[in-house]
Amino acid sequence: MTRNGEEPAALPGDFYGYADLLEPADRDLLDKVRGFLAEHVAPIALDQWERAEFPHHLVPEIAALDIAGLGIDFPGRPARSKLCTSFIAAEFARADASMATFLGVHTGLAMGTIDECGSEEQRDRWLPPMRRMEAIGSFGLTEPDHGSDVAGGVHTTARRDGGTWVLNGAKRWIGNATFADLNIVWARDEGDGEVKGFVVEKGTPGFVARKIERKLALRTVQNADIELTDCRVPEENRLARANSFRDTARVLRATRGGVAWSAVGAMMNTYELARDYAVSREQFGRPIAKFQLVQEHLATIIGNLTASLGMAVRVAQLQDQGIFRDEQAALAKQFCTTRLRESVARARELFGGNGIVLDYGIAKVFNDAEALYSYEGTREINTLIVGRALTGMGAFV
Repeated sequence: MTRNGEEPAALPGDFYGYADLLEPADRDLLDKVRGFLAEHVAPIALDQWERAEFPHHLVPEIAALDIAGLGIDFPGRPARSKLCTSFIAAEFARADASMATFLGVHTGLAMGTIDECGSEEQRDRWLPPMRRMEAIGSFGLTEPDHGSDVAGGVHTTARRDGGTWVLNGAKRWIGNATFADLNIVWARDEGDGEVKGFVVEKGTPGFVARKIERKLALRTVQNADIELTDCRVPEENRLARANSFRDTARVLRATRGGVAWSAVGAMMNTYELARDYAVSREQFGRPIAKFQLVQEHLATIIGNLTASLGMAVRVAQLQDQGIFRDEQAALAKQFCTTRLRESVARARELFGGNGIVLDYGIAKVFNDAEALYSYEGTREINTLIVGRALTGMGAFV
């Protein structure tokens, strides 16, 4: 494929040229994003990760790319394909998995929830400033005692009191929540027992978010413990079309497929780091890339990446067609993050002792892979979702 008579730059590790499936305009946008990330994000990623600090100064610059909510229709900016938005997500993860997570929480989970579950008035009220990244979003579902079983175990409560709702409970691992302006909070209605969604605005009395310290993965992401104590939310902030956990699951189905793309991006970074190190590092008087076992590591990494990218591309195509199923999202998330975990372990081995210091980059990806492997459904839970679809029998307990 050519654009303006020029060949597009190859994506690292895109062995079969899947990016050639993009429309020319989408590939132009991907190249623009890639250049921005190379100039502004990648150079500071290790330092931000080591200090566990978020680069707030980059938010206006990311906003200027106009990629927030890229899959949502806005006046003057029609929605881009899921394939386009997914490749952009992978590019963010290649530069820094933490920044990919920040963007995914804001655009996928928070904006996606409002677009999927909000009324027309709510979408008009919140989505435009979120698109401009003047208002940042978070997504509060996981609780201190409920992760994999949260579908039936949401303990945070919501009680209707006239024109307001009173929220009580706690959430954990909530990305962006320490500084988010709009926090999606899922709570069980004391009246009917159903899970409902609420938008809790920054500064609301009774809402407290505390940064989780001492993380060993995605350290740049500001995850929070949230406490809700008689937190009053107006009825107009209750998401109009979020009336049961089935509505929550619609959002998670889309974002779970997105984690597969984050794994792909992290594997691209893994391959790039490992390949460059192998051809430059010398032992026994020659580059280690000339040793057979090193080439076996690289071949396995590129195989894992290629298989995962192929699956992720098909996920995006199914989403664009509107026929994407829970078990397909679960398989993609489980498979791609497992392949990432294997790939980054092989790459770290290739680096030897240099693989355990931050300077060479691979130690960061090694740690970040553990978070991707665990969030949006563990390997075990996603495996059982697939197993249920294959057999018609649930085996969760």
